[in-house]
Amino acid sequence: MDRVILHCDMNSFFASVELLEHPELRTKPVAVCGDPESRHGIILAKNEPAKAFGVVTAETISQARRKCPGLVLLRPHHDKYRHYSRLINAIYYQYTDMVEPFSIDESWLDVTASHRLFGTGREIADTIRERVKKELGLTLSAGVSYNKIFAKMGSEYRKPDATTEITRENYKDILWPQPVENMFFVGFATAQKLKNSKVFTIGDLACAPDSKLESLLGKQGPVLKKYAAGLDESPVALSGEREKIKSVGNGITFSRDLKSTEDALTAVTSLSDTVAGRLRKYGFKAWGVKVDIKDTSFKSISRQKQLSSPTHLASEIKNAAMELIASSWHFPDPIRLITVTAINLTDGEEGEQLSFFGNSPAGSAGASSVSAEKSDSIEKAMDDIREKFGESSITFGQLIKNDIGIDF
Repeated sequence: MDRVILHCDMNSFFASVELLEHPELRTKPVAVCGDPESRHGIILAKNEPAKAFGVVTAETISQARRKCPGLVLLRPHHDKYRHYSRLINAIYYQYTDMVEPFSIDESWLDVTASHRLFGTGREIADTIRERVKKELGLTLSAGVSYNKIFAKMGSEYRKPDATTEITRENYKDILWPQPVENMFFVGFATAQKLKNSKVFTIGDLACAPDSKLESLLGKQGPVLKKYAAGLDESPVALSGEREKIKSVGNGITFSRDLKSTEDALTAVTSLSDTVAGRLRKYGFKAWGVKVDIKDTSFKSISRQKQLSSPTHLASEIKNAAMELIASSWHFPDPIRLITVTAINLTDGEEGEQLSFFGNSPAGSAGASSVSAEKSDSIEKAMDDIREKFGESSITFGQLIKNDIGIDF
C-alpha cells in the first residue's frame, strides 16, 4: 500500500497572523517588513491583495511601493509566529505522531496509519484546514500524495485555502507540463542551466538522460530526475527523531549599508546573541564560527575559524565573528548583509578542556574560565527573562535606537 503524505503550508503566514489584530486591513494590500520607515527594508511576507500587485518576498520596500503605492506596512512579531506555529503543529499531532516541520509555517505529516480513524488523506487534509481556520483564524493549503516531494508540490499548486491530491495516476498530468523552475529543489541558476540544455518542463526533467543531467548538475542532476519521476522515498521523521542540527545561524539585510567597524559590531552583537540563545535552547555548543558577508553588488565572501573550546556564549561568538570581519573586510567598503553561524556543533554538556597544570594565573585560561562562567550565568538569566516576558524584554544597550534595522 502506498504511503499517504500530507504537506501543510500556511497561507501568507506572517501577514495572516498580523491581520488577526487588524481585521480592518484584510481587503487591503499588506506586507510585513523589518523597518517600515526604511526604503531599503526587506519584504518578509505579504497578503493576497499585495500579491495581486506583484509584491514578492525579499524585495525592498521601495520596489514594493513602486508596484503598490497603497501598500500597508507592518512590523514583524516573531514571538507571535512561533506561538501560532506551536498551536498549528499541536493540531497536526492529533492526527499522527509523524510530523516533520519544514519551516515555521510548513510541515509534512505521514497519515498512512491514520485513515481508519480519520478517513482518506484528502479528508484528513480538509479536516485540518477547517480546524485551523475555525480555531485559529488562519488558512493553509495542503498537498496529499504518496511521497514528500509531490505532497510539497501539491500544497503549492492551489492557493490559498485548498487541497490538491497528486497520485500515481495524475502526477504526469498535473506536474509534468509545469515549467522546470516549479520543481522542488530547482532554483533559478539550476533552472537556467536546464533550460539552456532544452529541459524546459518537469516532464522534460523526468525523461532526460542521467548522463546529460549529471554533466549539467553533477550528482544532483539524476536525483532531481528521480524526484520529477515520483520516485522519492524519503521518510517523514517520527516526532522526537529529527536529524541532528549541524549548524545554527542568523543573518540580517540591513536598512542601510554598514560602513564602519562600529556598525559591524552593532550587527554582530545582535546576531551572536540570537545564535547563542538558539544553541542553549537546542542544547549545543559550537567548536567554530562562520561569517558570511554580502556587499551592495550582492557579491559574497565566507570566512570561518575554529575555537579553542566549544561555546554557547554570545560574547565568545561575537569576538570570533569580529576577528573574522577585521581580517577579511576593509571599511568603508559597504556591507549589505551579515550572517553569523555556529558550526561544528557538539553536545552542550561538553565543556572546555581544563589546564593539565591545575590553577592558572590571572589572564590565562583559568581566568578566562571564570569570565566564561560569569557570562554563562548572565546569558542564561537573559534566556529566562525572555522566556517569561518575551524576546524584546531585554537586550544590549548598544542595540537601542540603532539605525541599521535591527528589531528587538
